[in-house]
Amino acid sequence: MRLPDPALVLLVGAPGSGKSTWAAGRFRDVEIVSSDALRAVVGSGTADLDASDDAFRLLDQIVEGRTRRGLTVVVDTLGLDPDRRATWAAAARRSSLPTVAVVLDTPASVCRSRNAGRDRPVPRRVLDAQLGRVREVPDELRREGWDVRVVAHDEPSPAVAPRLETPEDGTTGPQVVLQIGRFPWGSEPLEWLRDMARAADSAGFAGVALMDHLIQIPQVDRSWEPIPEPWVALGAVAALGTDLRLGTLCTPASFRAPGVIAKAAATLDVLCRGRAFCGLGAGWWEREHAAYGLQFGPTARRMDDLAVAAETVKALWAPGTRAYTGEHVTLPETTCYPRPVGALPLVIGGGGEQRTLRVAARWGDACNVRADLDTVQRKSEVLRRHCHEVGRPPEEVAVTVLDVAVVGTDRDDTWTRVERHRGRTRAATYAARHHAGEAAAHRERHGRLVDAGVSTVFLALPDLDGPEDVERVAALARR
Repeated sequence: MRLPDPALVLLVGAPGSGKSTWAAGRFRDVEIVSSDALRAVVGSGTADLDASDDAFRLLDQIVEGRTRRGLTVVVDTLGLDPDRRATWAAAARRSSLPTVAVVLDTPASVCRSRNAGRDRPVPRRVLDAQLGRVREVPDELRREGWDVRVVAHDEPSPAVAPRLETPEDGTTGPQVVLQIGRFPWGSEPLEWLRDMARAADSAGFAGVALMDHLIQIPQVDRSWEPIPEPWVALGAVAALGTDLRLGTLCTPASFRAPGVIAKAAATLDVLCRGRAFCGLGAGWWEREHAAYGLQFGPTARRMDDLAVAAETVKALWAPGTRAYTGEHVTLPETTCYPRPVGALPLVIGGGGEQRTLRVAARWGDACNVRADLDTVQRKSEVLRRHCHEVGRPPEEVAVTVLDVAVVGTDRDDTWTRVERHRGRTRAATYAARHHAGEAAAHRERHGRLVDAGVSTVFLALPDLDGPEDVERVAALARR
């Protein structure tokens, strides 16, 4: 059982059913709003029933505020009052948040025993009436439009991000490549880069990809932060002799002549013993082109250039030195030594359905799209169509994703990272955009992507500062 996140989660159960304990083990303190706790704030204690009206007014304000911002809120009350439920549900639905009711189906005997041990137990006749109401409530909740989840006393409670067990053979899950886009290397850039690669290899990542930009992009860091020329930097990593696959994600076709890209990638492939790959894209950021004196044409022209580059590198990596005449490219010879050690994968970056995916279908070994399930499913279908049109088996072109993810060690740590990096973006929006969660949730999400046909996840962390961050996400790197 898996709960949506963000959501309005209503806990329903009699006193002593375990609602507060269930919530405390799965949500952050700030996400839980408890009528008992608010009675203690505005009254003399949790059992001060005279303070109930004030407590529920505060509770309503908190629910309204969190749902309006698209944040999860867990309402810890008895959950038996239909009018209050309607108020909270309306607030959630105004913000398009799902409404989930978790009913604690705890045996009456357990509730009575726990109630009897309290400093201020609920009177027996009141508790009996509440236990009777709990049995009736699930049907009421369904009629009201709630997604009802019943948690039995002797069953494991559902978590927002269920844990995944690691298979004994370790073979399930996608191939995960660490994508590095930030380079906070201080005064020792070479050591930092090598330490990151060693950490990725030790953690079990399949490879390392470097972002290829001339100026640091605003989505990642400030423009004056370092961002190295990737093919040079990857040469330094290749010298470590690890088993990591090495390449770019993605090299803009507008930065270098296609033949020079082919030469750089082939050289890297030799240096890392056949483990190179080349990500290739059309380029998108006009500022860096202007700053470096490079042409930045309209979209149609850049897509033409991407097709030319893809065809050129594939021609130069092919065996032999004969002349080549193709769809967009004519070369008097294809003399490119050193040759790649084996088949050097060409990954076409971008999800443009009319042009980019057609380039991938014609010349790519893979395409790379955004890491959400709907996008993967839609783009995969378009890619298959293009493959059929160009006469190529769809299974020859893999689907990969760039997953820019916030990964926390627990729920508190996850949201601390969201707050640290969201800038002016709403917290809920930033969290959803980056699939913020703990490793188990990301593993589950990656599993769904694999089921949809994804072969490789390029994992990028907004807060990748050093080797310790690589170690923090090692659970996602299973090969």
